[in-house]
Amino acid sequence: MKAMLEDKLKNLPEKCGVYLMKNDKGKIIYVGKALNLKNRVRSYFTSQHANSPKTKALVSNIADLEYILTDTEVEALILECNLIKEHKPKYNIRLTDDKNYPYLRVTVQEPFPRIEVVRVMKKDGARYFGPYTSAGAVHETLKLLKRLFPLRSCKQRTFERQERPCLNSHIKRCAAPCSGRISEEEYRKMIQEVILFLEGKQEDLTNLLNKRMEEAAENLQFEKAAEIRDQLLAIEKVIAKQKIISGSFTNMDVINMARGFNEACVQVFFVRSGKLIGRDHFFLSGTDEKKRGEILAAFIKQYYSQVEFIPGEILLPEDLEEAVVLETWLSGKRGSRVHLKVPKRGDKHQLVELVGRNALEALEQEVRTKAQAKDRAEEALKEIAEALEMEEFPQRIECYDISNIQGSESVASMVVFEGGKASPQEYRRFKIKTVEGPNDFASMAEVILRRFKKARENEPKFSTLPDLVIIDGGKGQLSAAREIMHQLGYGAIITVGLAKENEWLFRENCPEPIILPRNSQGLYLIQRIRDEAHRFAITYHRLLRGKRNLASVLNEIPGIGPKRKEALLQHFGLSLNKIKNASLEELLSVPGLSREAASNVWNYFHPAEMNDVNRETANRVLAGL
Repeated sequence: MKAMLEDKLKNLPEKCGVYLMKNDKGKIIYVGKALNLKNRVRSYFTSQHANSPKTKALVSNIADLEYILTDTEVEALILECNLIKEHKPKYNIRLTDDKNYPYLRVTVQEPFPRIEVVRVMKKDGARYFGPYTSAGAVHETLKLLKRLFPLRSCKQRTFERQERPCLNSHIKRCAAPCSGRISEEEYRKMIQEVILFLEGKQEDLTNLLNKRMEEAAENLQFEKAAEIRDQLLAIEKVIAKQKIISGSFTNMDVINMARGFNEACVQVFFVRSGKLIGRDHFFLSGTDEKKRGEILAAFIKQYYSQVEFIPGEILLPEDLEEAVVLETWLSGKRGSRVHLKVPKRGDKHQLVELVGRNALEALEQEVRTKAQAKDRAEEALKEIAEALEMEEFPQRIECYDISNIQGSESVASMVVFEGGKASPQEYRRFKIKTVEGPNDFASMAEVILRRFKKARENEPKFSTLPDLVIIDGGKGQLSAAREIMHQLGYGAIITVGLAKENEWLFRENCPEPIILPRNSQGLYLIQRIRDEAHRFAITYHRLLRGKRNLASVLNEIPGIGPKRKEALLQHFGLSLNKIKNASLEELLSVPGLSREAASNVWNYFHPAEMNDVNRETANRVLAGL
């Protein structure tokens, strides 16, 4: 053990806090919390953990450690959750792909809120519902809500009266706040109904709508009453599909889990007002050698740190060591008491068991899916190896593609598949620097030169060599690539060109194409690799083209030179719509943008809106009032 690490272990305080363990590259590999930092951290280096392979691996990689003191164990828990989410340490239990789950976002901070699907939660004042594990389910929910409620879908910020509202208003899919047909107060009442629905309080919503329908009928507003009746019928269809779990009309989440090899599946049933309204399952990695209670506690921390609604009761299959601190933390987030309960008998116990069976089924299905995918990948690699007469399966395959429009903004992509699966972290993209005009041969030669030259120089991002290179193009692109590879000493790497028309493979100095069967797994894999290279190249090309077009628009605005143009592009993420819809206050927050320049940008995108009222508002903003 290093002397510096030994000194830190000796001087650890006997106080509450969070500890961070780092490897020799300074990367955080484990985050934990403790009531007594000294005792907890030093225990990793004692003989009691000697028989744990995972702890052995962790300790062998610890080169440094840090700690952060907290006043309470709840503060330590919150900090631990945030650090695990931010750094994704290798040796912590963690939710897999948690950032990819969609949420429904209700923009309650806007005058006339809208609802949309997003992938990341932000502290922007909006209400978030989710996460949903099924993108299809969240889009179906959004579709239903838009059918039930005439919500706006536009992203405009101002709602000055317009004589001709959008088409959605004519087909009664939008309340048209832009036309003044609905007041902000009336619109917000509708948003509260949407929130009741998303919170699973459909019974409250139907009672509210029934009352409103009766009032409309009494006031002889029969058309309005008929619209509310149709809403009620649609909501009642949703309620009819929901299984009644409890007659107590309580809100609760029911959690159970199933274990696999170094992963676990946690299933959650959502019970609202006594009815099962939905369920989700989540996979956690790094669970090997962990107790069930530790896995459940890790899930609760990570899951409830990112959801909007927390029920007053959470049912679990077993007691947790951290139950008290978890209840305190959850109660603080909810704003009222949250109970973690372990039912031993009765209906609730049976419900927990049911959730456990569903978790096991989801885990077994995932294992089967992975096994099938692995078998297909192995079959594909075997077929490719046999077709190309390779001695071993090509574990690392790289594919290159060129993208341009008449030679403009030429770019190239390099995508990597390892073991038959995409490795996005290994993808690289290139902006063509030395070729002018639409010359794919020369562009391919430049890209291959840059890639393998960096490999020869042992640059970390390019140091791993491929077993197989695929050039998206015919014999011309293949010949250009092979010439460079021979010059740099990488001619031994098997390289093929993929002709786009017939999807035949071509080898260097081999006039006859290699034709894989149309229904072979090998051809399917090559097609996926080629399509991914094309997608990645097109994405980069569009990014550069969009930046160029946006820059050309900004060139027309007085007082916006190269530096201010770059500041605007960076601040608004290369989005013309964001710059166009930005308020004067937002424009003034751009570094290096003067008041006059901000006013010029706003005036350029809002020429018709500069009436006397807006001029007065603009003058107040620019004057700093």
